[in-house]
Amino acid sequence: MTDEKKARISDLTRISRERELTEEEKAERAALREEYLAEWRLGARQVLENTYIVDEKGNKRKLKEK
Repeated sequence: MTDEKKARISDLTRISRERELTEEEKAERAALREEYLAEWRLGARQVLENTYIVDEKGNKRKLKEK
C-alpha cells in the first residue's frame, strides 16, 4: 500500500469527525481499510512463518499454527 493511500485513509477519518461522509467516501474508506488490513495480515503471517522457538536445551523449532 502506498503512502498516498494511507494518507487518504487518514484524511477520510479526519473528515468523518468533522462531518458525515458521503456514501462514495464511505465505500472508498472501507476499500482502502480492507486493502491495508490484507497487507498487514500478510506481513504478520510472513513474520510468524519465519519465527522459531528455542527451548532451554537450545533446540530450535518452527512456530506452529494452531
